[in-house]
Amino acid sequence: MLVTALHTGMRRGELIALQWDSMYLVSGRIIVKRNVWRGTFGSPKGGRPREVPLNDVVLNVLKAHRHLRGPFVFSDATGAYLKNDTCRNAILRTFKRAGLRPIGWHVLRHSFASHLAMGGVPLKAIQELLGHASIELTMRYAHLSPDVKKDAVRILEQHGRGTLRAHG
Repeated sequence: MLVTALHTGMRRGELIALQWDSMYLVSGRIIVKRNVWRGTFGSPKGGRPREVPLNDVVLNVLKAHRHLRGPFVFSDATGAYLKNDTCRNAILRTFKRAGLRPIGWHVLRHSFASHLAMGGVPLKAIQELLGHASIELTMRYAHLSPDVKKDAVRILEQHGRGTLRAHG
Protein backbone atom coordinates (compact mmCIF):
# COMPACT_ATOMS: atom_id res chain seq x y z
CA MET A 1 0.00 0.00 0.00
CA LEU A 2 2.89 2.36 0.78
CA VAL A 3 4.51 1.76 -2.59
CA THR A 4 1.20 2.35 -4.36
CA ALA A 5 0.66 5.58 -2.41
CA LEU A 6 4.14 6.88 -3.23
CA HIS A 7 3.86 6.04 -6.93
CA THR A 8 0.26 7.10 -7.60
CA GLY A 9 -0.44 9.98 -5.22
CA MET A 10 -3.76 8.40 -4.27
CA ARG A 11 -5.49 9.45 -1.06
CA ARG A 12 -5.59 6.99 1.84
CA GLY A 13 -9.37 6.62 1.47
CA GLU A 14 -8.97 5.90 -2.24
CA LEU A 15 -6.37 3.21 -1.51
CA ILE A 16 -8.55 1.65 1.17
CA ALA A 17 -11.55 1.57 -1.20
CA LEU A 18 -9.50 0.33 -4.18
CA GLN A 19 -10.97 -2.84 -5.66
CA TRP A 20 -9.63 -5.17 -8.32
CA ASP A 21 -12.40 -4.15 -10.72
CA SER A 22 -10.72 -0.72 -10.92
CA MET A 23 -7.34 -2.18 -11.81
CA TYR A 24 -6.19 -2.56 -15.40
CA LEU A 25 -2.81 -4.22 -14.93
CA VAL A 26 -2.36 -5.15 -18.61
CA SER A 27 -2.71 -1.53 -19.73
CA GLY A 28 -1.03 -0.26 -16.55
CA ARG A 29 -3.67 2.00 -15.05
CA ILE A 30 -6.10 2.44 -12.19
CA ILE A 31 -9.49 4.08 -12.45
CA VAL A 32 -9.98 5.82 -9.11
CA LYS A 33 -13.73 5.64 -8.65
CA ARG A 34 -14.22 4.99 -4.92
CA ASN A 35 -13.24 6.58 -1.66
CA VAL A 36 -13.97 5.68 1.94
CA TRP A 37 -14.34 8.34 4.60
CA ARG A 38 -15.11 7.36 8.20
CA GLY A 39 -16.38 3.97 7.11
CA THR A 40 -18.69 5.29 4.38
CA PHE A 41 -17.99 4.47 0.74
CA GLY A 42 -18.55 7.09 -1.93
CA SER A 43 -17.03 8.67 -4.99
CA PRO A 44 -13.54 10.21 -4.93
CA LYS A 45 -13.13 13.57 -3.23
CA GLY A 46 -13.24 15.45 -6.55
CA GLY A 47 -16.65 13.91 -7.25
CA ARG A 48 -15.66 12.09 -10.43
CA PRO A 49 -13.46 9.14 -11.38
CA ARG A 50 -9.94 9.74 -12.64
CA GLU A 51 -7.35 7.61 -14.38
CA VAL A 52 -3.93 7.10 -12.83
CA PRO A 53 -1.21 5.43 -14.93
CA LEU A 54 1.04 2.92 -13.20
CA ASN A 55 4.81 2.81 -13.50
CA ASP A 56 6.70 -0.50 -13.52
CA VAL A 57 7.55 -0.34 -9.81
CA VAL A 58 3.95 -0.22 -8.61
CA LEU A 59 2.73 -2.46 -11.44
CA ASN A 60 5.09 -5.25 -10.34
CA VAL A 61 4.07 -4.86 -6.69
CA LEU A 62 0.38 -5.05 -7.59
CA LYS A 63 0.84 -8.04 -9.89
CA ALA A 64 2.64 -9.90 -7.10
CA HIS A 65 -0.17 -8.93 -4.72
CA ARG A 66 -2.91 -10.15 -7.10
CA HIS A 67 -2.99 -13.70 -5.70
CA LEU A 68 -4.99 -12.43 -2.73
CA ARG A 69 -8.70 -13.12 -2.91
CA GLY A 70 -11.51 -10.70 -2.28
CA PRO A 71 -12.66 -7.50 -3.93
CA PHE A 72 -10.25 -5.16 -2.12
CA VAL A 73 -6.70 -4.69 -3.34
CA PHE A 74 -5.56 -3.96 0.22
CA SER A 75 -7.49 -5.97 2.77
CA ASP A 76 -7.25 -7.53 6.21
CA ALA A 77 -6.92 -11.27 6.79
CA THR A 78 -10.67 -11.77 6.27
CA GLY A 79 -10.70 -9.94 2.94
CA ALA A 80 -12.49 -6.88 4.37
CA TYR A 81 -11.31 -3.37 3.62
CA LEU A 82 -8.67 -1.90 5.93
CA LYS A 83 -9.75 0.53 8.62
CA ASN A 84 -8.14 3.98 8.93
CA ASP A 85 -6.58 3.10 12.30
CA THR A 86 -4.97 -0.01 10.81
CA CYS A 87 -3.37 2.07 8.05
CA ARG A 88 -2.25 4.83 10.40
CA ASN A 89 -0.67 2.36 12.84
CA ALA A 90 1.04 0.49 9.99
CA ILE A 91 2.75 3.59 8.60
CA LEU A 92 3.81 4.73 12.07
CA ARG A 93 5.32 1.30 12.82
CA THR A 94 7.06 1.15 9.44
CA PHE A 95 8.74 4.52 9.86
CA LYS A 96 9.67 3.82 13.48
CA ARG A 97 11.34 0.52 12.50
CA ALA A 98 13.27 2.33 9.78
CA GLY A 99 14.47 4.92 12.30
CA LEU A 100 12.61 7.71 10.50
CA ARG A 101 10.41 10.44 11.89
CA PRO A 102 6.79 9.21 11.82
CA ILE A 103 4.60 10.77 9.16
CA GLY A 104 0.97 10.55 8.16
CA TRP A 105 -0.41 9.10 4.95
CA HIS A 106 -1.11 12.52 3.48
CA VAL A 107 2.60 13.37 3.47
CA LEU A 108 3.05 10.61 0.86
CA ARG A 109 0.69 12.52 -1.43
CA HIS A 110 2.71 15.70 -0.98
CA SER A 111 5.90 13.75 -1.63
CA PHE A 112 4.46 12.33 -4.86
CA ALA A 113 3.53 15.81 -6.10
CA SER A 114 6.84 17.35 -5.06
CA HIS A 115 8.95 14.70 -6.78
CA LEU A 116 6.96 15.09 -9.99
CA ALA A 117 7.31 18.89 -9.88
CA MET A 118 11.05 18.66 -9.22
CA GLY A 119 11.28 16.25 -12.16
CA GLY A 120 9.79 18.86 -14.47
CA VAL A 121 6.28 17.42 -14.80
CA PRO A 122 3.80 20.20 -15.69
CA LEU A 123 1.55 21.29 -12.81
CA LYS A 124 -1.55 20.60 -14.92
CA ALA A 125 -0.54 16.92 -15.23
CA ILE A 126 0.12 16.71 -11.48
CA GLN A 127 -3.27 18.32 -10.82
CA GLU A 128 -5.02 15.67 -12.92
CA LEU A 129 -3.11 12.81 -11.30
CA LEU A 130 -4.02 14.06 -7.82
CA GLY A 131 -7.62 14.78 -8.78
CA HIS A 132 -7.48 18.39 -7.61
CA ALA A 133 -10.19 20.80 -8.71
CA SER A 134 -7.78 23.75 -8.86
CA ILE A 135 -4.17 24.30 -9.87
CA GLU A 136 -3.75 26.45 -6.73
CA LEU A 137 -4.28 23.43 -4.50
CA THR A 138 -1.77 21.44 -6.54
CA MET A 139 0.75 24.25 -6.11
CA ARG A 140 0.44 23.85 -2.32
CA TYR A 141 1.31 20.17 -2.68
CA ALA A 142 4.22 20.52 -5.09
CA HIS A 143 7.02 21.76 -2.82
CA LEU A 144 10.33 22.41 -4.53
CA SER A 145 13.67 21.65 -2.94
CA PRO A 146 16.23 24.47 -2.57
CA ASP A 147 18.46 22.69 -5.12
CA VAL A 148 15.73 22.80 -7.76
CA LYS A 149 15.31 26.52 -7.20
CA LYS A 150 19.07 27.06 -7.55
CA ASP A 151 19.13 25.02 -10.74
CA ALA A 152 16.24 27.09 -12.10
CA VAL A 153 18.15 30.37 -11.86
CA ARG A 154 21.33 28.75 -13.20
CA ILE A 155 19.53 28.28 -16.50
CA LEU A 156 19.96 32.02 -17.01
CA GLU A 157 23.74 31.60 -16.76
CA GLN A 158 23.63 29.04 -19.56
CA HIS A 159 21.80 31.45 -21.84
CA GLY A 160 23.85 34.39 -20.63
CA ARG A 161 23.71 37.62 -22.54
CA GLY A 162 21.08 36.47 -24.99
CA THR A 163 18.37 36.71 -22.35
CA LEU A 164 17.87 40.47 -22.61
CA ARG A 165 18.15 40.51 -26.38
CA ALA A 166 15.39 37.94 -26.67
CA HIS A 167 12.94 40.39 -25.10
CA GLY A 168 14.33 43.74 -26.22
